[in-house]
Order: sequence, then structure tokens, then C-alpha cells
Amino acid sequence: MRYAFLFAAIMILAACNSKDSNDTAGLKAPVTKKGPKTFTEHGQTRTDDYFWLNNPQDTSVISHLKEENAYTETYMKHTEDLQKKIYDELVARIDPKQESLPTKANGFWYYTRYEEGKQYPYYCRKKDNLSSTEEIFLNVPEMSQGHQIFQVRGWDAARNNNLLAVGIDTTGGRRSTLYIKDLTTGKMLPEVFSNTSANYTWSADSKTLYYVLNDHTVRSYKVMKHELGANPTTDKNIYTEMDSTYSIFLSSSKDNHYIFINSGSTNSDEVRYLDATKPNAAPVMIQPRTNNLEYSVSYYEGNVFHIRTNYKATNFRFVETPIAKPGVANWKDVIPHSESAYLQRVEVLKDYYVEQSKVNGLTEIKVINRKDNSSYNVDFGEEAYVANMYMATDDYTSDSIRYSYSSLTTPSSDFYYNLVSKEKKLLKQQKIGGGYDASKYETHRIRAKATDGTMVPISLVYKKDEFKKDGSNPMLLYAYGSYGANSDPFFNRSVISLLDRGFVYAIAHIRGGQELGRQWFENGRLLHKKNTFTDYVDCAQFLVNEKYTSKEKLFANGVSAGGMLMGAITNLRPDLFKGVLAEVPWMDVVTDMFNPDLPLTTLEYDQWGDPNKKEYYDYMLSWSPYDNVKKANYPAIFSTGGLNDTQVPYFSPAKWVAKVRENNTGNNVVLFKCNMGAGHSGESGRFEAQKLQALKYAFMLDQLGMKN
Repeated sequence: MRYAFLFAAIMILAACNSKDSNDTAGLKAPVTKKGPKTFTEHGQTRTDDYFWLNNPQDTSVISHLKEENAYTETYMKHTEDLQKKIYDELVARIDPKQESLPTKANGFWYYTRYEEGKQYPYYCRKKDNLSSTEEIFLNVPEMSQGHQIFQVRGWDAARNNNLLAVGIDTTGGRRSTLYIKDLTTGKMLPEVFSNTSANYTWSADSKTLYYVLNDHTVRSYKVMKHELGANPTTDKNIYTEMDSTYSIFLSSSKDNHYIFINSGSTNSDEVRYLDATKPNAAPVMIQPRTNNLEYSVSYYEGNVFHIRTNYKATNFRFVETPIAKPGVANWKDVIPHSESAYLQRVEVLKDYYVEQSKVNGLTEIKVINRKDNSSYNVDFGEEAYVANMYMATDDYTSDSIRYSYSSLTTPSSDFYYNLVSKEKKLLKQQKIGGGYDASKYETHRIRAKATDGTMVPISLVYKKDEFKKDGSNPMLLYAYGSYGANSDPFFNRSVISLLDRGFVYAIAHIRGGQELGRQWFENGRLLHKKNTFTDYVDCAQFLVNEKYTSKEKLFANGVSAGGMLMGAITNLRPDLFKGVLAEVPWMDVVTDMFNPDLPLTTLEYDQWGDPNKKEYYDYMLSWSPYDNVKKANYPAIFSTGGLNDTQVPYFSPAKWVAKVRENNTGNNVVLFKCNMGAGHSGESGRFEAQKLQALKYAFMLDQLGMKN
């Protein structure tokens, strides 16, 4: 098969070199051999003709993926100059010396910064004040040398400020190696821990480190306790999550007094706490898990825990409970439930509660005076925007917050906000190179009526002097619509390259996210999942009907579960789109959800359904993108995958592409690019990642016949 791959690649290159560089008509897509597997489920059979691609140990599979890459490279070869032009634009907008705003924790100001030309950041800190000498505690440009992928996936400084736990991933597969660094000497300690989830926290005396291990499906499931200097093989197991539908993460209070062991599934949580001041403390249950009871715990003051929960509160509420008796029977309202505001988070300060919520799809930040219960909202003043509050310091007595603010035309801006005087001050705005001028662009928020009458928000942006509203503008319509994750209208510097070429960029806030509250998510999962797909199609049709674009110029885009969305909407309405960008898309839903050995499967029964139950099986089978590919004139497709991807296996897009090609009654191209050395997030370097972005944009422009 290796020889077959080499021969095919040579023939592809020969075909390219024997004709005009802009002529791709003579190219032939790779022919994917069939290796069928038949499944019998609930009394019926399914056949997967391309199941053989599921085995990455098969050299024929690797050869096939390389053949796909060779075909994509050859097909797109005539756009190399355009790709280079777009790449240069994308890189020019990146601040070469980007630096984060510092935040203070335990006496040190922490921040990251880049140096010009560097792919990776330096992790830095300064003691007491910002005029102190800088200490680089992680020199990532140096550490990353020799690695295609290098990700710092998690770190935590000990309370004594002299030790650092850091998790490094060099495959993109979410299996992090844990190292402990002595910050006084700059050297790594001899203890090394493999297959961790990059989630760590220290005891109050800085002598004990707690970390979480992954199982074979990359589910974080076991909390371990390590005494400094001990052999890791002697580490003690503190807690193991036996239910495969739950995973674990650790958190701790700002003063490091309490450590929380959070065990959660889609719609249920269970939290235990450790007294971090007592080395031999055992975990104590706060509230046993109950179906549909979600809660998260924090500690700020006195003898109470604070809890954000959906208990008797669809949109969540904020309560406090005695540490001595923390169960649900003792939960007392601090911020009651609201039917109109989805409570995202609360910060507790000595004199204030600061609440962040989603109201009608937009962020509200409310400041509540704890002395007199008076309150007010922070004013933002734009039609479609994103705002997120955060604390600059761990000082409980603080009377200020920070918030980041952006919109589709406004680069990310960080503000200081005084809770007493209401004074706000711009601390930093994202630098956008390449001559970006926000006044040349316009953003709006509109609504489309879904099939069932639901009004679905759409955020869009365009360049004023390029927008016609006569159907002549090309459009890229992005959406996600799963896990309750919001597709907020953040500033996206890369799409400027499209806007300047006359594109409209739009985001459909479809059901499955939580933009319009918790119910927006509930109406887009399990037996309501099809709402996600029909919402997107209805938004796309609305945009065509209202002449924001046309079918001949509309491109669809989604990533991961959003890539799954791309497969579903392409099956539903292949005639509605000029092209589809399906990035690391999860397509083979039914087969994967039957396989508990795959990462994420058991954790997501409450997202998509458990196919072992016929009701969910039948419903999933009716929309699963791979299972519903049919004879149709499919739009042009560009799909991506990663060989090391543990979230969406490479074979999901690989098989989907093969099946679409087999059933395609038209002549539109179907391309697949598989990164042979990366995982779900692709390349980790900030410049290297722009190459794929440039390729995707060149693909769309090429489909439109645009040369520049």
C-alpha cells in the first residue's frame, strides 16, 4: 500500500505539472477502498463501508491519509500566492510583542508575553509590584524546541511561591506530563508523572501536590496525592470516579484553605472538599449527586461555602451554606433565580457581590452592595458585544473589578472598573496590525424565525463600503450549538481578510448553546438536537431571502461539534451552500456513541443520548451526519482532522469525506487535510496556525473565482 500511495502521489503531481497551474479539472480525488463492517443494533443492521479507516495502526490508513493530503495540496497549488498573501495579512495583525495584563495572586503579579518572531510566550511574574524584577518561570520558546506541538496545558504555583506544577502536552492528545519545577533554582525535580489531565493544586504548606490522572479514554477520573520527594509510584489515591459518565477536576479557594474535588457529567455534579491546611484530611461530601442537579462550590469568607446551582432554578441561582452542614437542605439564597437572566458567575468581595449573567443573549454585569442590597448594571453601549468580568487581584477587600469587552468590530479591550465611583479606565486594547480601522466596519444583531417559530439571533459584521444587501456579497456563516457553549460575537482579527474582500461574516446563535438562557441549551440536546440543525438552515435561508448573500456565495463553517453541525446541514440542504468548511468534525455519531472505549463517549450520553436505548438510537440515527449521507449534488467541501486528536478521531472526517465523494452527483470538490502530528487544536505556534487559516480562506475565494 505504501507503493500505491507513492504512485498515486506521483500521478497527482504529474497531472498538476502537465497542465496550466490554474487548471484542476484533470485531477482525480483519492479513491477510498472499502472494508465494510456490519452492525446489528436493536434488530436492524447498518453497514460502514469505510470502517477500516478506524485503525491508525494500519499502514494502509496512514498511506491513505497522506494521499488525501497530497491531493489537497495539489488541488490548492494554484492558490499558493493567494495563500501567502492572506497568511501575511493574518500575521501582520498579530501583535509581535503581545503581553497579557498582569493579575495578582499570593503576592506575585503573573502575566505572559511574547517576543517578536516567537511562536510561543514567556510565562512571567513580578513580586509585590510591577516595578520589581521580572522572573521568567516558564521559557516556552526554549522548552518547545524540537517539538511540532507544544502546549502548556495547566500550571499551579505552590503557596510558598517556590514550587510550580506544570503539565506539558507535546502531541495535542490531552495527555499531559506533569513536572515540578523548583523556582528558586530553575531546575525540574526528579518526580515526573505521565497521563495527567493538567489539573493540579497544592496543599497549604506546599509539601503536597494533588493531581488528576486520565483513564484510557482520556477521561479525568482519579485524584492522586504526592508528597514532595517521594517516588510517584507510592502516591496515594484520594478519590476515584467509577462512573464513566462523570469526569473530575480540582479547584481551590483563593486563600488555598480548601480544595474542591469536582465530579461532573452533563447535567449532574458532586463536589467534595479537602481542608488543605490538614495534610491527612479526607474528602468530605458537600451534596450527593442527583440527576439534573448541577452545582459548583467556592470559598471566600467565614464558615460558609458559596454555591452556584440550578437547584430549583433553571437559569441558576447563587446560595451560601454552612461548611459544617453543606447539603442542599441548608442552601440559602444570596442571588435568587431569575426567569430572564442566565446566571454565569458571581464574585464575592467584602462589600460587594458582582454578578455576570446573560440577558437576551448579551452579557450583563450587576454590582450589588452587600450593606444595603442596592444594585446597578455596568453600561456597555453597543448592539452586539461580549463582556466578561475577572479579578485583577485575590484581595478579598478589593473595591474594583476588571472586565474585557469586545464586539465584531471592537478589538478586545480590558477595563478597570471601580465599584464605588463607577469610574472605568481602559487598561489595554488588543493591538491589530495591518492598518485596521474599526470605523470602516459595521455590526448588527438580527433575528431569523426558525421552523417552529422560535426567533434565533444572528450577529453579523461587514465592511461598510463593500456591503450591498442585494445578494451579491459572499458570506461565511459560523455556528457551534452544542454543550451549552456560547458562540459569542468576539472580535475575530482573521475575518478582516474576508471583510476587506466583500464578505459578510455572521454567527448564528442556534439552540444548543446558552446565549438565551439554560432552556436554549435544553432545546438543543438529546431528543431536541435537530433544533440545532434546523435553526442553522433557517438562519442561512433567512440571510439569503433578505439578500445579505445568495446561495451561490454562502459558505458554512463549524468546528468539532460545530463540524458535526456542518455534516447535518449539508445533508439537509446541500443546495443552500456554495461551500462548507467542516473542521475536525464529529460525523460518525452512532458508531462512536456505541464505543465506550473512545474518548468522551460515556461522558456525552446526556448530550446526544445513549444509543443502547432504542429511543435515543432511533433519534440519533435519523440525524447522524455519516449515516445520512445520500445521493446529492453536494457543495464544495473542505474538511480537516488531526491524527493525534482524542476528541474527534481523524477517521470521523476521513470516512465522511469518502462517503460524500461516493454519493456526490455533482462535480464540486471535496478536500480533506489531516495534520499528521497534531491533535484537536491543530498547530500550537501562533504563526504556524495561520497557515491553515490562509488555506481555508483561499479555498473559499477560489470557489468564488476570486484571485486576490
